[in-house]
Amino acid sequence: MAKAAKTAQKKDLKASADAKNWTKVIRAVRSPKTGAYSFKENIVHKDKVSDYLAGK
Repeated sequence: MAKAAKTAQKKDLKASADAKNWTKVIRAVRSPKTGAYSFKENIVHKDKVSDYLAGK
């Protein structure tokens, strides 16, 4: 097996640490015409989740 370069591991650690600041938010949105629900998915920064869910 080949060994991975140490510089590649440092980049992956930084990217994974930055990725932990984002959250996938799924909202149920009701259609005014039919009354059926559909789902909207977005990737939102973890500090902005409550604002997103409040509709701001």
